[in-house]
Amino acid sequence: MELVYAALTLHEAGKEVNEDNLQAIVDAADLEVDETEIKALVAALEDVDIEEAMETAVAAGGAAAGGAADASESADEDDAEEEEEEEEEEDDGAEEGLGDLF
Repeated sequence: MELVYAALTLHEAGKEVNEDNLQAIVDAADLEVDETEIKALVAALEDVDIEEAMETAVAAGGAAAGGAADASESADEDDAEEEEEEEEEEDDGAEEGLGDLF
């Protein structure tokens, strides 16, 4: 994960995401990362538009968060309706019980 952060840092700084630059960040941060992991990340990012990938991730995260909020609100409304129905049933039962007393 630290390599992904390093790649994002390079991207934000306007630097090329390559083995040398990633290694420089790893060294500066005193991280223990295998050289093959750096090569693998550089190869994996070769055809990736990082800016587009970040925008897609943010959009997907926002939609997921918004969907979760909508679902939560809907669940709260359903719970409120159920509570009202239960209270009405309890009130009806109380009235019937009083009627039986007389």
